[in-house]
Amino acid sequence: MKKTFVLNHPKIVPARQIESIKSEIRKYIKRERNKVLPKGVDYWDFDCKYGVTEQEAQAIHLSEINKSIDSGDLSKDASFYVEVLVKDGIRVMSEDDEDLDYGEE
Repeated sequence: MKKTFVLNHPKIVPARQIESIKSEIRKYIKRERNKVLPKGVDYWDFDCKYGVTEQEAQAIHLSEINKSIDSGDLSKDASFYVEVLVKDGIRVMSEDDEDLDYGEE
């Protein structure tokens, strides 16, 4: 999802538009996570960016999207860019995890 959201609807309050945008992003993430994983992939990971424009967008963590949207300017002519791209996630076992027994014999 690469999208610029504009908050300039004459009848809808910007705060309600923000909630609608967050809902749209959550639905996209849920839809992507429900897709079948390819062989050798453990989970779906996401690359995320947020900024005023596409050129000014900075990489952020998936959990920071709502915080970034909330901290943005809520004026009537405000707009912002959100990018959420799905990628393969492969779990990496650390040495501490390998030493644990997990009750297997």
